[in-house]
Amino acid sequence: MRALVYSALVVVFDQATKYLVRHNLDLHATVQVVGDFFRLTYVENSGIVFGIKVGGALPLFTVLSIVATILILFYFFRERANHLGVRISLALILGGAVGNLIDRLVFGRVVDFLDFGVGGYRFFVFNVADSAVTVGVALFLLLTTFILPRRQGALSEDT
Repeated sequence: MRALVYSALVVVFDQATKYLVRHNLDLHATVQVVGDFFRLTYVENSGIVFGIKVGGALPLFTVLSIVATILILFYFFRERANHLGVRISLALILGGAVGNLIDRLVFGRVVDFLDFGVGGYRFFVFNVADSAVTVGVALFLLLTTFILPRRQGALSEDT
């Protein structure tokens, strides 16, 4: 259940930062934070992720986000993931998904503002929710693909 608190914290932090950006920056405005390496750039994303456009399929992706949210909640309550890392990874994914889902349902688009780059290369502008989903997915894949199978293999060799 504590993992859901982490999800809620992600949603609150995500929505608070987006609120601050919407109310303190003009659309497409950029503020340098650490030179050209890290900037705050206010953009609105009506695509699915990293500005990728999906045409008329956006309602489908919104429905898929809702379904994914329900599945993660079901997993928390029904299966009760017993590994702390797995619970945290799912909490990050859930919090990020809900944060962006709120934007899509309320505004029809997502506020992005974290803008990183080196030299002439700039990464896609993203937000706190995107970061939480990305870190959560990476942690989940790392745990379920490499770490947990090795531990289970070591445990079965000991018995």
